[in-house]
Amino acid sequence: MNDQRKSPWWVGVLAWTCALLLFFPIFWVAITAFKTEQQAYTPSLLFVPTLATFGEVFSRSNYLAFVQNSLIVSLGSTLLCLLLAVPAAYSMAFFPTRRTQKLLLWMLSTKMMPAVGVLIPIYLLAKGSGLLDTVTGLTLVYTLINLPIAVWMAYTYFNDVPREILEAARIDGANAWQEMVYLLLPTAMPGLASTALLLVILSWNEAFWSLNLSSVNAAPLTVFIASYSNPEGLFWAKLSAASLLAIAPIMALGWLAQKQLVRGLTFGAVK
Repeated sequence: MNDQRKSPWWVGVLAWTCALLLFFPIFWVAITAFKTEQQAYTPSLLFVPTLATFGEVFSRSNYLAFVQNSLIVSLGSTLLCLLLAVPAAYSMAFFPTRRTQKLLLWMLSTKMMPAVGVLIPIYLLAKGSGLLDTVTGLTLVYTLINLPIAVWMAYTYFNDVPREILEAARIDGANAWQEMVYLLLPTAMPGLASTALLLVILSWNEAFWSLNLSSVNAAPLTVFIASYSNPEGLFWAKLSAASLLAIAPIMALGWLAQKQLVRGLTFGAVK
C-alpha cells in the first residue's frame, strides 16, 4: 500500500513565489530589451516592441566574437578542470591518507577567499607571461578557480561507488587505468556530466576575472555586457539587449540539460 502524503497548500504557494521572484529579473530584462531608450526608463508593460535596440547592439560590436571567446574559455576550462580533477578525486577517494580530508578542506577554503585579494599577483603573472588579454590566460585562470569545486564533486561521486566493484575488477587483473575507464567513469557519468555542466555555467558567468584580465582580444560576453555601462551613463535598453543575448545561450543549455543536472546532483543521495 503506497503511503502518498499531500504537501500543505502553503508549500506550493511558497514554491511559486520563490520561482516568480527568481524569474522576474529575467522577465524584466527581456521586455526592456524590446523597448527604446526612452521607453526603458518607464516601468510599463504597455509598449510597442521593437528590434531596433538589438540592431544597434549588433552594429556597435561583433557579438559572435564575444560568443566565440566565451565558448572557447568555458569549454576549455571545463575540459582542463575535469582532466585534473578526476585523477585527483580518484586518488583521494580510493587511496586516502591521513591528510586527505584536510587537503579537501584546504582546497574548498580557497573558494572563500575574496578574488580581489589575489588580483594583483595574478595580473602581474599574466602580464609577465604574455597571457594578459588572451583566451589561454582566461582558460587557465577559470580552471584554477573552479578546480576545487570539480575535485569536491568528483570525489563525492567516486566515494559513492561500491568498493566491491573495484575489488572484483582487481581480482580479474584490471589495472588503475582500466578501473578508471571501464568502471568508474561509466558508473559516475551522471555526476561527472552535472559537474561539467556546472563548470560551464560558472565559467560562462564569471565576470570579475574577465573584466580585469581581458579587454579586446579575449573578451567574453561578460565584457560585452559591461561595455554598455560607461561614463556617459547607462543605456538601459541596450544593456538589457546585450544581457539577454549573453544569457540566452547558457539558459537554453541549462533548460535542455536540467534533467541531467538534477540527476547528477542527486547521484548517490539515495542508496
